[in-house]
Amino acid sequence: MSKATPKVLVADDDEDSRRLLCEVLEANGYEVGAVGDGLAAREMLSRDGGYGIVIADLRMPNESGLELIQNLRKQKLNYHFILMSSFISGPERELAKELGAHALLEKPFRLSDLLDRVAELVSKNTIGISP
Repeated sequence: MSKATPKVLVADDDEDSRRLLCEVLEANGYEVGAVGDGLAAREMLSRDGGYGIVIADLRMPNESGLELIQNLRKQKLNYHFILMSSFISGPERELAKELGAHALLEKPFRLSDLLDRVAELVSKNTIGISP
């Protein structure tokens, strides 16, 4: 990839899912970090501002994917978000949309769908303009 390698943070409390997503993203040229919940994601993002995309599970201990987005938005931090879950309710979909989540993926999803969403976000920001 030209320029810097895009950095993606994966936040999922399921270790197997987290590992699989990391492997697939790394194999496709992304630099990937991984944490087990939303609180750890916020801590990681505060230490390393190089991430542009956050892929988060909707339901995690300590801080859910929706709470993660809400807290980062309160801090005026702009990241691109992809949320995933095995079940996404109507109200959760609405809130995710209001908060500006780029995509909601229902598990199990095709890894190619995830890669497509990530590629869309990377191409949207190719010249470094903040969203």
